[in-house]
Amino acid sequence: MTEPLDVAKLQRRLAEFAAARNWQPYHTPKNLVSALSVEASELVEIFQWLTPEESTRVMDEPDSAHRVTDEVADVLAYLLQLCEVLGIDPLAALDAKIDRNERRFPAP
Repeated sequence: MTEPLDVAKLQRRLAEFAAARNWQPYHTPKNLVSALSVEASELVEIFQWLTPEESTRVMDEPDSAHRVTDEVADVLAYLLQLCEVLGIDPLAALDAKIDRNERRFPAP
């Protein structure tokens, strides 16, 4: 049985992967944000010319599902690396943001 995944474990794996290749000098906040933007754009590109209806079925086709899954992984990888470099707890940041949005946009 495999251990459950958690954010800290994934961040450690990413850091170890980068360290083994001596990539840390390149993992500055500026470079990580740039890479994050590029990967997010690659995700957008998959959906760019789809109709709203087609976009809801993108995971039905194995090829497009694989592409979407890979790009989501790339976006998350760069976001987690950015959080690690900047000392941001991504889950705490999201939790706090949801709290602010609940106050800002109360349910009817």
